[in-house]
Amino acid sequence: MAEFFTSLPSLSQACLLAVSVYLLKALLSHYLPHRPLAFFTFFCQLLANKVNRRDNASNQQKLSGTIAIVVSLAPVVIILWLFADFIEVIELWHGLLLYLALGGFGISHESKAMAQALVAKQNYVAKQTLQTRVLRDTSELSTMGLAKANIEMQLLTFAQQQVMIIGYFLLFGPLFALSCRLLLEMHYSWNHKQDSFRYFGQPIAAMVNLLQWPFSKTLGLLVLFSTIQQNLVLHWRLSKQHLLTNNNNFLLHNGALALGVQLAGVAIYQGKKLRRDSFNQQARQPEIRDIIAASRLVRLQKILLSVILLFIAIVPILLS
Repeated sequence: MAEFFTSLPSLSQACLLAVSVYLLKALLSHYLPHRPLAFFTFFCQLLANKVNRRDNASNQQKLSGTIAIVVSLAPVVIILWLFADFIEVIELWHGLLLYLALGGFGISHESKAMAQALVAKQNYVAKQTLQTRVLRDTSELSTMGLAKANIEMQLLTFAQQQVMIIGYFLLFGPLFALSCRLLLEMHYSWNHKQDSFRYFGQPIAAMVNLLQWPFSKTLGLLVLFSTIQQNLVLHWRLSKQHLLTNNNNFLLHNGALALGVQLAGVAIYQGKKLRRDSFNQQARQPEIRDIIAASRLVRLQKILLSVILLFIAIVPILLS
């Protein structure tokens, strides 16, 4: 089996390895939830407490944020790069790095539990469940607000922690993919939507926006084409204005259209309201059942991406 795998074209190897590691982590996370990068997130929080001084000028805070990125990322990348020379089976090493880089597993199960809590009028439980996955304040959210925040979280987490990670794994290798995930963790820890990181978090936000841009658009297109049985042409006309914007608006707009609900709008971070674009404003507000519908939509995109990866892996084999 190992000889057969190593005899395959490099692209086929990468695609098969990506699908295998993805399925393995999905299976293990279902029975044994774990977040292997939790320690790195804790390190980012401690670092920010040391170097983020809100009384400094805005430019100084931005410079501190840039230096913090280098200090956090460079040692990890250098150590892993040097350690690769000592690995006998390089495919296992690549698989391990990809395993660490992938995230966002268990969200479907948590979303189902959250929906059940809302049905049972256990709003506090639902809020606490969602708070572990989002940055915004959930304490004051209504049932509609919780449903909306959950739907957005499902779409964005899938785009950032799975689609983007696998995409960069195929393009530039496992170390680059893991680096992207570490940058994501910095972005979550130092998000500039929070007042305390308004300037400190701007450099990492710019980097993450640039990194996720092609994959957020790719997923947005997949969501768009999944509405082919609805009014795909109309949905394209409504959402195409966001295609080239450097944000997640294209994905969120198509997600709103696919589910037939409103998304985005006002969100609260550290007690302050942040006004964002609202999508599909003519539709109804999200309900509890839309949480489950969003999980089904994300699951469909996972199946589509898996089929695409397997197709890419098989074609070179057939041609050779």
